Amino acid sequence: MLQALTELHARGVNIAANALAQSTDHVLGFLNALRVEIAFYVGCINLQAALGAKGEPTCTPVPQSAGRPGFVAEGLYDPCLSLNLSDAPNGTGRAVGNDVGASTKVLILVTGANRGGKSTFLRSVGLAQLMMQCGMFVAAASFSAGVCPRVFTHFKRDEDPAMKGGKLDEELARMSAIVSHICPGALLLCNEPFASTNEAEGSEIGRQVFTALCRAGVKIVVVTHLFDLAESLYEKGVEGTLFMRAPRQAGAAAFRLMEGPPEPTAYGEDVYRRVFGESATAIAPASPRLGSRPRGESFG
Repeated sequence: MLQALTELHARGVNIAANALAQSTDHVLGFLNALRVEIAFYVGCINLQAALGAKGEPTCTPVPQSAGRPGFVAEGLYDPCLSLNLSDAPNGTGRAVGNDVGASTKVLILVTGANRGGKSTFLRSVGLAQLMMQCGMFVAAASFSAGVCPRVFTHFKRDEDPAMKGGKLDEELARMSAIVSHICPGALLLCNEPFASTNEAEGSEIGRQVFTALCRAGVKIVVVTHLFDLAESLYEKGVEGTLFMRAPRQAGAAAFRLMEGPPEPTAYGEDVYRRVFGESATAIAPASPRLGSRPRGESFG
């Protein structure tokens, strides 16, 4: 009898101990998740306060239905760049914002001068999309875009130190991996794609890849120096394409992009003068199609 009572007591204690242990695990799991989520929102508050202290605008974004093309923004800027700019009395510590009206565009092609803010604009677009979909504020005066199921990036990388393949091999392999996972409504950000080969071949590859992705319903923002690519898309008047370019000018508006047709030069002579200190007359003027060949013809 005593042994039976002992077994019943042990069984009851075991059930209670298991219930208590499970309850403890659930409470600890909830508190850990709450700590992570609170840390995220505290980080958002701190980030907004830091940007506000620099006089940068922030806004509550307006999400649109999934799959909606393009976006509309006013004063869109890169918050990471702003935080890394030193404060100055003349106001140079603030990032330059861009206004974009691309509510019906599926392809945004950005060309223009070197160091004109093209890559910075590309980063600001990706950050704004991610911040909106995380439920955060956006680094802009106003921002509205469709929700994307996925965001992909294709930026330049250093050459493979193992020398298993060339830079074009590596670029195409990454683009192939992106294409195999991308879906309609996704956002693709490309910074100078296919620049590892000559202009004629890089432009032809870009035309085929971007045209196919746009037809599949993918939203694309491309920064490129391939004039052949940009010019051909502009001349064809491809529907749903917005062309923007970085201006060649000094002052506060030097990094503000504007709508306009692509130009045949990225003003590389400005970089040459800055590095070598030579006058512009020491550089032979470039022809509008320097380095390019008729479309479809490759270099031998």
